[in-house]
Amino acid sequence: MPAAENHLIELLSRSDRQSLLAICEPVQLVLAEVMCEPGEPTRHVYFPVDGFISVIARIDGHPGLEVGMVGREGMLGTQLALGVATTPLHAVVQGPGAAWRIAAPDFQRELARNAGLQRGLHRYIHVLMSQLADSAACLRFHLIGPRLARWLLMSQDRAHSDSFRVTQEFLAYMLGVRRVGITEAAGALQRDGLIQYSRGDLKVLDRPGLEAMACACYAADKRAYAELL
Repeated sequence: MPAAENHLIELLSRSDRQSLLAICEPVQLVLAEVMCEPGEPTRHVYFPVDGFISVIARIDGHPGLEVGMVGREGMLGTQLALGVATTPLHAVVQGPGAAWRIAAPDFQRELARNAGLQRGLHRYIHVLMSQLADSAACLRFHLIGPRLARWLLMSQDRAHSDSFRVTQEFLAYMLGVRRVGITEAAGALQRDGLIQYSRGDLKVLDRPGLEAMACACYAADKRAYAELL
């Protein structure tokens, strides 16, 4: 397991952190691996370390729309902290890497006796609720270009690298738009010197410029997380 840690685990006191890590097992998140499906029993929770996961809502047989992203800052499986045993959304690995995994029964027992973990997860769930609301408003009111810039910044934050691989088809799927819209928006970002993009290989060239291009939702998400966690 790499030295890097999950932020929610880092926020715990030393004793609470050791208690949680004692029941964790290290796993590797594999690109495109489906982590859970709506309505299924929650078998494990995941605390990503350097991988990240897209959380996707599906409606009426449509491919779906990304409504959240979980990386080192968070956890997949927060419904267990609310006493809900089934998974509400589809989740798929977007960035491969390491994570900590805990079996659901072990996690529930630990949560019942670890007050620090309870407090941290309650705050994190509040942040998730805020981010879900922002995502809904962003989809309705913001243009593709600023939304794409936001998504790229969120991915870069969790990939911990200026470079990552993502296809236009996948971007269209995540943002809920036609592929031609992604082609135009990505082309504009490239012409402005903000990114370099070729055959699925993307590199962020100008992070401040990309932040200036992104919709206000990116800064709002960061602010909500910083204030509560």
